[in-house]
Amino acid sequence: MAKQKNIGVGVIGFGTIGTGVVRVLRDHAADIEARIGARLKLRRVADLDTKTDRGVRLPAGTLIDDAAALIDDPSVDVVVELIGGIEPARRFMQTAIRAGKSVVTANKALLSRHGLELAAMAEKEGVTLGFEASVGGGIPILRVIREALVGDRHLDVYGIVNGTANYILSQMAEGAGEFSEVLAKAQAMGLAEADPTFDIDGTDSLHKLVVLVAMAFGKKIDPARVHMEGISNISGADIEYAHEFGYTIKLLASARITDAGVEARVHPSMVPDTHLLSKVSGPFNAICLRSRALGTSIYYGQGAGMMPTATAVVADIADAARAMLSGSAAQPAYGRPATSIKSARVLPMKELSHEHYVRLSVADKPGVLAKIAEILGRQGIGIATVAQHERAKRGAVPVVIRTHKAKEGGLEKALARIRKLDSCRAAPNVIRVEEALGEAD
Repeated sequence: MAKQKNIGVGVIGFGTIGTGVVRVLRDHAADIEARIGARLKLRRVADLDTKTDRGVRLPAGTLIDDAAALIDDPSVDVVVELIGGIEPARRFMQTAIRAGKSVVTANKALLSRHGLELAAMAEKEGVTLGFEASVGGGIPILRVIREALVGDRHLDVYGIVNGTANYILSQMAEGAGEFSEVLAKAQAMGLAEADPTFDIDGTDSLHKLVVLVAMAFGKKIDPARVHMEGISNISGADIEYAHEFGYTIKLLASARITDAGVEARVHPSMVPDTHLLSKVSGPFNAICLRSRALGTSIYYGQGAGMMPTATAVVADIADAARAMLSGSAAQPAYGRPATSIKSARVLPMKELSHEHYVRLSVADKPGVLAKIAEILGRQGIGIATVAQHERAKRGAVPVVIRTHKAKEGGLEKALARIRKLDSCRAAPNVIRVEEALGEAD
């Protein structure tokens, strides 16, 4: 009987996800071997911190502090990068690829800037680049697009791709407090980072959207040109008004392919309570894909965390192992040659049209609303509804306006004029109303 082949694995980064990967490789070793026909052997783990107890016992000599030595180790066939950031992660991956080793990563920040460059290198060297864990954690959305739906044409991709932001908004909707209070609770529970900036300002969602656009549409977009807003300005009052109107506020990452370019944006949205995305609560993710043949499909699950993300990383390791065992050429990381993915224009936000929720704080005196309506009307913006439930405080009263569908550029001009009114007591808060998610224009 032929000796069973081993595939050597090296993990750079022994933090939360790295620890999860080690656990999955250890605890599910027999199942993985039965499925791929070889054993995935953990050869090396590299981390600058070799002293902290991660609750996982490694064989003597496995944990080292030198990533370069891990990459150079001839017993390591697959290098897993889990340190995050741009450098030195990019350099480590380039070195591994040039050495003829397959690479797996969960690094969406790096992929959003250099993913296609790394994919082209991997294709040239005939090795695998896997990054399923970079979007949606344990949700296999990239695999679905690349493999299961290879015969379809994708038109829209949108959804909730940051669990921390979704947890905060879900808790606020349940009356747990205002944004700052809920964020502090999430940090105390370990559901939000000590520095949660990337999660709450939309940056993390933006990085993932760039990867999704390349995978779904075969287009490269510049992250700097994508409109991005976070959730820190969302108040309990906004959530209550949304509920009254039949909506739930979610931080959405959305993209649509058009003849003029790619419509890509990240911002809080009012999602109709009839849409499944409105039901996604806590730290969960849900990604919707609208395709020409299939129509709309939704993929739901845990988008972050040690074990969900680790399962996606190990799946990519297994794919790399299968390619090595079969002797077949590695499949292109994006489901098509990286060099075929060309830059596309990102449509400026001012060119897009939405219905809008606008919350104002204005002086409690006659004629104010009429003046605001006049300003909106000059930009071709019609008012659908007006709500005012709260009483005046210190001479100011909150007024909520829901507009008909209008150009973002026109609304921006109107709000600039409204801010200059003597009767305007605070900057208006604007949330887009997603009345027709995933529907064709």
